[in-house]
Amino acid sequence: MKDLFKGCWTIPNLLSFIRILLIPVFGVLFYNDQKVAAVVVLALSGFSDMFDGKIARRFNQVSDLGKVLDPVADKLTQITIAIMLFLDFKNSDDKLINAFGWVFLVFLIKEAVMIIGGLVMLLMNIRPGAAEIWGKLATGVFYVGMVAIIAVGPDVGAFNDVLNFELPAVITGIIVVVSAIMTVIAFLSYMPETFRQFKEHFAEKKAAKTK
Repeated sequence: MKDLFKGCWTIPNLLSFIRILLIPVFGVLFYNDQKVAAVVVLALSGFSDMFDGKIARRFNQVSDLGKVLDPVADKLTQITIAIMLFLDFKNSDDKLINAFGWVFLVFLIKEAVMIIGGLVMLLMNIRPGAAEIWGKLATGVFYVGMVAIIAVGPDVGAFNDVLNFELPAVITGIIVVVSAIMTVIAFLSYMPETFRQFKEHFAEKKAAKTK
């Protein structure tokens, strides 16, 4: 635990912490139908997520705490977005949008499994691996797609009246499904490394017992 907080006072960690603080702000704004402000908050969260890793690597500010805070901020943000859009889609009068709402359960189930799995690994003194390329790509697709839906999606769109434009229900559904597929691919990409770590852990325990 002491090692986790060693060198934790860095700009990337501060950005990750700010992202976590922005989550309830986004949730309250979205729930109160202040969608324009919600889009702005979500966009700020996405930009900070994009830059914190680059800053950490560029200025040698990579830390163990940052490796925990960054995925936690990602997961909490994605869970909040998925819940909010699930509720909005399920309340839609458009049957197609209503049906696509169930796809958001894919995100919630995946994040729940990863959170529980991550906690189990930490309790077993196994450090969960960093995000792979598929994980980063899936997160990027999710952010872009969900911001687009919240900005100009049917029923939800914050700028529909201003732009006099609304994403067709079919396109909105395709965005949600593609994001869900990317999420599943990202989840599966973690499995080989996770199984390897568990295998090594049990092998070390077995070797320790035989000494």
